[in-house]
Amino acid sequence: MIKFIGLCVQNLVICIKYLLSKQVRFKEVLNQAASFSYDSLPISLTIVMIAAAVIALQVSKQFLMTGAEDYVGGSIAIVLIREIAPGFAALAISARAGTAICAEIANMQVTEQVDAIKTMNVNPIGYYFTPKIISAALTTPMVVLIAELFGILAGMVVANSAIDLHFNRYMNTVWLWLNTKDIYISLLKASVFGIVITTVTATQGYKTTGGAVDVGNAVTQGAIKATIILLVSDFIINMLFYL
Repeated sequence: MIKFIGLCVQNLVICIKYLLSKQVRFKEVLNQAASFSYDSLPISLTIVMIAAAVIALQVSKQFLMTGAEDYVGGSIAIVLIREIAPGFAALAISARAGTAICAEIANMQVTEQVDAIKTMNVNPIGYYFTPKIISAALTTPMVVLIAELFGILAGMVVANSAIDLHFNRYMNTVWLWLNTKDIYISLLKASVFGIVITTVTATQGYKTTGGAVDVGNAVTQGAIKATIILLVSDFIINMLFYL
């Protein structure tokens, strides 16, 4: 795993150099943005909304018993924005778009399309990876921001249904507890997660050799490694900003 992370960092540096050389195809960036984040939006919203609804259901009952039901909205908002929305949305994107990236590049590798690019004196890592990484870094925060909004609304509806908490009382503590710093850190997390997903899955696909069976194995390994590195990245970011 350490060796693989080093390879991912090396590929990311190559992509940064490729970006600075102004060879990036921005039309391809837009295409990748649509396939990476827009197509992953429904499943991301669904997962985050269900998670927010479950948290609201559990928290509402406990807070009602102690007479602190006014703080349900703030509690849900803090948990959702700091951790649930960026983490769950990133995992959904990794499962939907990350595996597709890994399969695409692995298939190119085993069918010798990558070798064909090399014969044209084009760096395949910069050519294939860079548009995907740029689109992920820019659009994953957008998905997370929308997921946070829908998650807070889902929590509000569930809290109203479970303990008859008025919408105004719910939103008052959301605005009272919520800090712009939390939103900024959440968006930073999302951008980092997007870069991690694309770099890890693309690297796993790029190192694939063999045939169709190996492509399937590469996709499985890419999904596992992306999940582990996402969680480690999440822990490091929390240590840096919340310790």
